[in-house]
Amino acid sequence: MKLIFAIVSNDDASSVSSALTKENYSVTRLSTSGGFLRAGNTTIIIGTEPDRVDNCIEIIGRECKKRTEVVPSSASYDIGRYASFPIEVQVGGATVFVVDVEEFHKL
Repeated sequence: MKLIFAIVSNDDASSVSSALTKENYSVTRLSTSGGFLRAGNTTIIIGTEPDRVDNCIEIIGRECKKRTEVVPSSASYDIGRYASFPIEVQVGGATVFVVDVEEFHKL
């Protein structure tokens, strides 16, 4: 048995969960936050057999698209003087961890 943790953008969470459920994966969603922009994200937990891990990761990758967003940034030019200018950052995609499960009990 394998346990997959997929950290995805809130924008992609519903489509990832739906696609995984459609392929008969059992998923649990947790609201989490962190990362570069401190934006909300979702951690999806999936328990599956080892031979289904690659397919699961493929589904996650297909549903989690990277995109570019413009966010405000500020730079200090002098003591007390700041200028705000937009910068482009890449968001989206997924961070996936796969771990071995020694025991599994469904009670």
